[in-house]
Amino acid sequence: MPTCPHCQQFVFTRDGHDRRGRQRFTCTACGRDFTLRSASAFSGYRWPADVILMAVRWYLRHPLSATSVMELLAERGIDVSNRTVLRWVQAFGPQLADEARKHRRPLGRTWYTDEMFFFRGKDKWYLYRAVDELGQVVDVLLREHRDTASAEAFFEQALGRSGQTPSAIITDHHQPYVKAIQRSVPAAVHVRSGLHRANGVTTKPIERSHVPTRDRLRASRGLKTLRTGQRFLEGFECLRALRGGHIRLADLLPAFSASASPHDHVRTVAAAALVLGMRLSRTPRTRRRRGC
Repeated sequence: MPTCPHCQQFVFTRDGHDRRGRQRFTCTACGRDFTLRSASAFSGYRWPADVILMAVRWYLRHPLSATSVMELLAERGIDVSNRTVLRWVQAFGPQLADEARKHRRPLGRTWYTDEMFFFRGKDKWYLYRAVDELGQVVDVLLREHRDTASAEAFFEQALGRSGQTPSAIITDHHQPYVKAIQRSVPAAVHVRSGLHRANGVTTKPIERSHVPTRDRLRASRGLKTLRTGQRFLEGFECLRALRGGHIRLADLLPAFSASASPHDHVRTVAAAALVLGMRLSRTPRTRRRRGC
C-alpha cells in the first residue's frame, strides 16, 4: 500500500490518472496529489533515473570533468549542461552513499586514521579518513581546520554512521588525536605510529588509501566549498566501495557471481549502482505555515 510522500499517511483516495496514465491519489490528511513515482527521489526531474545515475556514476568513478560527462551524454542524444551534471552529483552522490552503507561488509575492529590536506587557493583544507584492517573506508569528513574539534567531529560522525566501536585506533603522532580519541572513543586503544617503522604497526594502510582520492582531486579543478566537497567525496567513496568489493553485491543482485570476469564486474558495479539509485526515496517536506 502506498503512502503519501508528503506526510507519510496511509489515508488516501483515487483521483484519476496523470497525463502519463499513472494512477493518481489524493491524500485526505494533507490534501496533496501524488502517484507511485512521487515517492522516488527522482520525482520532478526531466530525465529518467537511469540517465541521471549513469551521469553521476561516470563523474564519481572516472577522472572526468562535468563538461566531459556532458559531452558523453550529448553523444547519446541527452542534452544537459555541465551545471546540471554537477547538480545531479551533489543531489544523489550522498544519497547513494547512505543507501550503500546499509549493504557494506562488517567493519574491522582496527581503524587506521589520518588526514590529508590540499589547497583551496591560499587556504588549506583537511580531509579526515579512516580505513579498517581490510582497507574498507570507514568514513570521510572535510574540514577547514586541523585541530581537536575536527578530529572529534570525524570520530563522532564515523561512530554514528557505522554503528560500531573499534577496539584499536592507529594514527600518526598528530597531538589532537590523543584528546579526540579519549573523548569520543574512550574504550579504544590508541596506537601512535608512523609510515616508516622497522617493527610493529604502521600507518601504511591509510596512506595507501589516500592515493585514489589524491588522483581524483588532481584530475579536477578542486573543491569549491566545504559542503559541496563533502557531498562529492561521500559519493566518490561509495563508488570506490562498490568497485572494491566492500559492498555485498549479492544483496543488490541475487545473480551476482564472485568469479565473474573483469568486464562482467564492471557491468555488475553499474547495475548495483542503478539498484541503489532505484531504492532512493523522496525526503518528505513539511508545509510552511502562512505568516511564518
